[in-house]
Amino acid sequence: MIDFWLAAGLLLLVALSFLLIPILRSRRAQLEEDRTALNVALYQERVAELQTQQEEGVLDAAQMDAGRAEAARELLADTEGVAAPRVSRLGKPAPLLAAILVPVLGLALYLHFGASDKVELTREFSQAPKSMEEMTQRLERAVAAQPDSAEALYFLGRTYMTQDRPADAAKIFERTVNLAGRQPELLGQWAQALYFADGKQWSDKIQALTDEALKADPKEVTSLGLLGIAAFEGERYQQAVDYWNRLLEQLPADDKSRIALQGGITRATEKLVASGGQVAKAPAAKASALLKVSVDLAPELKAKVQPGDSVFIFARATSGPPAPLAAKRLTVADLPATVELGDADAMMPQLKLSNFPEVQLVARISRAGQPTAGEWIGRSQPLSSSTTAPQKLTIDSPDK
Repeated sequence: MIDFWLAAGLLLLVALSFLLIPILRSRRAQLEEDRTALNVALYQERVAELQTQQEEGVLDAAQMDAGRAEAARELLADTEGVAAPRVSRLGKPAPLLAAILVPVLGLALYLHFGASDKVELTREFSQAPKSMEEMTQRLERAVAAQPDSAEALYFLGRTYMTQDRPADAAKIFERTVNLAGRQPELLGQWAQALYFADGKQWSDKIQALTDEALKADPKEVTSLGLLGIAAFEGERYQQAVDYWNRLLEQLPADDKSRIALQGGITRATEKLVASGGQVAKAPAAKASALLKVSVDLAPELKAKVQPGDSVFIFARATSGPPAPLAAKRLTVADLPATVELGDADAMMPQLKLSNFPEVQLVARISRAGQPTAGEWIGRSQPLSSSTTAPQKLTIDSPDK
């Protein structure tokens, strides 16, 4: 904060200079005015002395006139260049009073309306915290300084959960929901905090929150994990297995929590079998689609394109949304080329090749780099999304 206050002090000095400079100038003018008055007094004294000498017969009329002229020239030389005195309506006390009030009022207004606490927080967050307690204190001060920041509230709630303070986290997540809206992830976090704050007792409110979260997003991971825990604690082992399997499908392959989750599924399965139950088989997963396509340029077009022109290769549903289901980007210099389009290349999770029975392959050249419009295009006939045979696609037509 020292550099901040130094900068603020420098700005105050600049502001004061606009008030103090006129005062210094007026003082200089006063000095010049005083010097002029002194010169005039000396002139008058010299003239009186000459008159006395003339009356005593020491000087004649010609000498008297010469002496008077000499004194006048000296007075003119001493007062030459002195500006006429300026009269200030405000007087001297007003600028001095303003010079005192400016820094005092400036400091008072900043302390009331300013954000020195936010400046300090910004400096603190630029450095890594030394402990979890220090991070919590920073987040608490951030929430106090910015009570309408949903992001700060969210991180504080997550921090409280890691510190085993679910009751505090539940209050924070409720405030976050009120600020940011009833987003599925926030609802799941709120429900989880309430569950642990109530001593792992399920309630209608928790059920309502998880139902709302999964209705908006069936893949909301916190709600799926929480429902699995509640089912396991309630000895509803088949439901626990189902919820945790759904959660397992959403986690990346390298997610470290997959091991613990798989262990929970195994324990739930063992308890289900030990109690005389039978594990229901999960429905077979839909096979992922993968199309292999070779793309080339018609010979008559090779002289009409440039090596740096973009080439967009994509598959789209013949009956469905116009958005590409999978896409790759190359340049004309890369042609001919062979690419693979599959579910992993989906533009959106809900728009996968395997979700549509029939697709069309398209390759477009766009000098402007726009995937939706270009100069040349090639299209395939409709084909099944489950096709495994390699496909050939030639860019040979104007893009209309």
